[in-house]
Amino acid sequence: MSVEHASTRLIDGYARGDTDIAADEVWALEAHLEVCGVCRDRLSTATTAGAPAVATLVGTVWSDLEPRLATTATMPRRRRWSARLSRWLTPTMVPWLAMVVSVTLLALLLDLAGTGFGDVSLVLLLAPVLPVLGVAASWSRGLDPAYELTASVPRAGLPLVLRRTASVLAVVVPALLAGGWVTGVTAAQWLLPCLAFTSTTLALGGVVGVTRAAVALVAVWAAVVVAPTLATSRTPFALHTDGLPVWGLILTLGIGVVITRRGAYAVLGAHR
Repeated sequence: MSVEHASTRLIDGYARGDTDIAADEVWALEAHLEVCGVCRDRLSTATTAGAPAVATLVGTVWSDLEPRLATTATMPRRRRWSARLSRWLTPTMVPWLAMVVSVTLLALLLDLAGTGFGDVSLVLLLAPVLPVLGVAASWSRGLDPAYELTASVPRAGLPLVLRRTASVLAVVVPALLAGGWVTGVTAAQWLLPCLAFTSTTLALGGVVGVTRAAVALVAVWAAVVVAPTLATSRTPFALHTDGLPVWGLILTLGIGVVITRRGAYAVLGAHR
């Protein structure tokens, strides 16, 4: 696609229903068609010329629907802020985000009260995996009854999953920053592991499903880091500043896998 309009090759192929068009090109074209009347007219012309059967079918459907549309009550328009918010959040995410924030506050209270775990901060210990719970909830088949519709819309796939992930981080990270500031835990110790865990969840989610990936990573973290840390009352090496380069490498690899497999998030399997 050019900067302003879709290419003739792409529009003609889309009108014919070519299957060799890359998924990201299809998404970009459909999103562009939503706002560009010029390209919609070009698509209509290409469909009439190159796919007359499709044009005939559309005309038949429209002729059947047009008399009914005049007698059908229109749905009230949503408020602008509500429509914009729905692009980033789903109703099922709200309870999960509230739960994540509640867990953060509980960990903060236990840190302030003194839990008997030595120099281990529960806020620091839980921070890397807390956003993963919100990400899993935002892309779960069991929690989103409209997941099939979500996976089929033009702007589904990677752009949508990144928006929902960003909305989770926008809620969780400030809560963790506040908790870290109160307990004296520096952001450098948990922010990079937090982002690395989130990117790894998305990377694995393109293979086994986002929810499955989140559950697996949380289970590994609990078994390998949380349990031994609480048993020994010592902050693990994974959360020391010396381990930050490793987390940086994991974050980079996770982002690379997400970009490479960006087409995987538009299929229903990513909602597992």
